[in-house]
Amino acid sequence: MNSLKLLILCLAFSTFSEVSGQITAQWRGPGRDGHYPCTGLLRSWPENGPTQIMTLTGVGKGYSQPVVYENKIYITGMKNETTDVLSVFDMTGKRLWEKEYGPAWDRSYPETRSTPTIENGKVYLVGGQGMVSCLDAQTGAIIWQKDANIRYSGAPHRWGVSESVLIAGDAAIYTTGGEETSVIAINKNDGSLLWKSKSLGGERAYASPLMIERGGLRIILAQTANHLIGLNADNGEILWDYDMLPLHRGQQGSGAHNNTPLYKDGEIFVTNGYDRQAVMFSLSEDGRSIDVKWKNDVLDVHHGGVVLVDGNIYGANWLNNSKGNWASVRWSDGHTNWETEWHTKGSVIYADGMLYIYEERSGNVGLVRPGPEKFELVSTFRMTDGDGPHWAHPAIWNGNLYIRHGEVVKVYNIRR
Repeated sequence: MNSLKLLILCLAFSTFSEVSGQITAQWRGPGRDGHYPCTGLLRSWPENGPTQIMTLTGVGKGYSQPVVYENKIYITGMKNETTDVLSVFDMTGKRLWEKEYGPAWDRSYPETRSTPTIENGKVYLVGGQGMVSCLDAQTGAIIWQKDANIRYSGAPHRWGVSESVLIAGDAAIYTTGGEETSVIAINKNDGSLLWKSKSLGGERAYASPLMIERGGLRIILAQTANHLIGLNADNGEILWDYDMLPLHRGQQGSGAHNNTPLYKDGEIFVTNGYDRQAVMFSLSEDGRSIDVKWKNDVLDVHHGGVVLVDGNIYGANWLNNSKGNWASVRWSDGHTNWETEWHTKGSVIYADGMLYIYEERSGNVGLVRPGPEKFELVSTFRMTDGDGPHWAHPAIWNGNLYIRHGEVVKVYNIRR
């Protein structure tokens, strides 16, 4: 395949995905599973890392991912210590515009966390205090806004809102928590309420929801501080729920569910740090019940996400808030393939046969060949600009690797 055809392929698959007939760019890639489907990428990097092609500065404090839509880069950040702002750049790094969209989280770790979701020319956002917004992707004009936490008596956890909006057909899905409802569906076109679920009680968590299909049902997988919930995407009916608190064997981080589940062929994998057991659920053929298939004591991922590659799960576990190892677990039965120390815990994504890992303490970025035999680090470099923890997940769009550290985003060409 010549280079022009390869670039077109990367643009087509990296920027957009077809999800239930809609064109979407969103959190952790097209399927919310950490997979970025661009091909023709480098199998190793030069000693100092891949070629840097762009630096974006002044994006505001935050841990959210950049997303690329119609050859524009969208990224959220906190500015003026009080406000969440969406910044938009062209592919040369020129800032096109920025737009305030709601009050930022201003208490513990006051930075923006939520990644934009973009579909059919509209950007969907959640502010740090629960303002759900829809903006025009070309101009930033606000189409509608709903203060979901106030309107529906939401109950944020102690570190604010980290969720990224899920689009499910005509609905924008948001997890409120609280005693009035647990999850709501807002009409993505005009901001009106489509449905609200009954409340299972307790605060919201931080994990972004996922939509799956099973038994003819579209099912929303959402997490509160207490529960994993399966909801009928059409009407908000709670099909089943599972109390996650008994999985938590320690005292720290109770209710801090952080990671979007993985789903494949009727099985749901959930992991959430702080010495919680990771658990695999089997979903019934009609989608209306779940059973525990296995549990694993090693892969308790703090907030760096997990990926599934060729029947094995990869991520970084939690030993304490500043320390963790990298590990792999077999999808079929929960067997731990390996656990390896490399700097400390962090985030992981996948593209074109390789894992991309980003450790949170010193900003080391690694290219890893996945496999059940061992942790095989191929190349590494370090992100040195920016401030604060390296908590933003990497992203790959259009054959470029995006690494964020606070108010700075660096872009690297990783095409072969």
